[in-house]
Amino acid sequence: MKVLLVDDEVEFVSTLAERLLIRGIKADDVICGKDAISKVQQESYDVVVLDLRMGGLDGFQTMKQIQKIKPETKFIILSGHCSDEEYDKMVSAGASDFLVKPIDIEVLIEKIGHVGNIRNEEIE
Repeated sequence: MKVLLVDDEVEFVSTLAERLLIRGIKADDVICGKDAISKVQQESYDVVVLDLRMGGLDGFQTMKQIQKIKPETKFIILSGHCSDEEYDKMVSAGASDFLVKPIDIEVLIEKIGHVGNIRNEEIE
């Protein structure tokens, strides 16, 4: 299982990557949509955990670009605040799941496992 974390909050995304690694999930982290697209061009990821609101390319634009490169990629969207319209837009565009910040690491791991079609015992 390989995960790409994309969030413009540097400390949040690096800490999240460390917490996932401790739990047996390899996660790369980047701080913008442009960097996420570059990573996806170089490597394969089972799941992309993507912040909805970022400077530059937002989560929706980033997801659409990644889907063009690797259409099989699964997405979990993160947001500190999200309207029903934004939620519907992301899910309609192919997001597999949606979490509101602050997130519970155990819930995120469960969602990653579900979206990536693996069992919890395979993660740990």
